[in-house]
Amino acid sequence: MFRIFIDGAEGTTGLRIYDRLSARKDIELLTLEGPLRKDPEARRKMLNTADISFLCLPDEAAIEAVSLLENENAKIIDASTAHRTKEGWSYGFPELSYELKERIINGRFTAVPGCHASGFEALVFPLVKRGIISDFLPLSCFSVTGYSGGGKKMIAEYESESRDKSLDSPRQYALGQNHKHLKEMQYITGLKYKPVFSPVVADFYSGICLTVPLHASQLTEPMRVNDLREVYAQHYAGSKVISVSFDDDIAHLPANALSGKDSMKIGVYGNDERIILTAVYDNLGKGASGAAVQCMNLMLGLPETAGLELD
Repeated sequence: MFRIFIDGAEGTTGLRIYDRLSARKDIELLTLEGPLRKDPEARRKMLNTADISFLCLPDEAAIEAVSLLENENAKIIDASTAHRTKEGWSYGFPELSYELKERIINGRFTAVPGCHASGFEALVFPLVKRGIISDFLPLSCFSVTGYSGGGKKMIAEYESESRDKSLDSPRQYALGQNHKHLKEMQYITGLKYKPVFSPVVADFYSGICLTVPLHASQLTEPMRVNDLREVYAQHYAGSKVISVSFDDDIAHLPANALSGKDSMKIGVYGNDERIILTAVYDNLGKGASGAAVQCMNLMLGLPETAGLELD
């Protein structure tokens, strides 16, 4: 039985990881109660006792937690932004490449991708890798997400009976183009420029629909919608988590279609001139806790999708 500690188990990501693991018979969950959750010595003991610790913490607290590690066999999965582009850390998106997956399996430290970054990378990485788009191509993307991505404070705001009427409408944010996911979006895909990123938060609990628009003329070779679908189908062949839609008969694409699930669905739509690439998934699933549990399974040599809720 593996010993697992969730540092920050009271947050949305930590709670979702706890739910995924609490029913498993191969996992012993180590917990701290009350004031001990913030006690450095109690946390140090747990971090060094556990086989793997999940860090569901703000960046500074995640960095502090890593500094408390003394046991060379103890492993870390960090759900914060702190280590996603840091040397010596594996990036927790095993479907992107064989090399990334091997680093997760054999590594000691894994950083879970950001929720928006996950969809962008799933769409752009295969095209850059295949040379279908140039790494010099300036891209844009927009993302519609549920309010749970903003954590407990935002959840409370949206679910308050006396909430501000502005919450009734979708709200675009990160208007200064400084969203914290941009760094990894560029770094992991290998793009020379950060994308123009326009995230929108709306009045539903969880889910993301992220879209990257393209002109067909921006591709390095003539390709139609079905050709691009085939590219994704080949890249994600064998994955039980990521699937590709070949359905043209879609009038609407709801962002909450995979709410509560840990899977992701890739779509390509449009025509011979203008194309939209889409990724639909749960910001708390493949965009956070589902990805974290998937990485834990790989690091422990367990079946990759054990404990995941898949469509």
